[in-house]
Amino acid sequence: MISYFQMLTSYMRTRYLHNERGASLVEYALLVALIAIVCLVAIAFLGQSASQRFSNVGSAVGAA
Repeated sequence: MISYFQMLTSYMRTRYLHNERGASLVEYALLVALIAIVCLVAIAFLGQSASQRFSNVGSAVGAA
């Protein structure tokens, strides 16, 4: 016969140890944070160059 302690430990294992919802949430949060950091770094490095190119194109269109 299963004792109360064995039943409780079995319940706790199935309830809390095999639940991976929290792990998936953390992985998605880290992925979103990494994408945001990459986007910010790309904007910081390419922002000035893109701004200058748009200004050049705007000047060329205005002169034509």
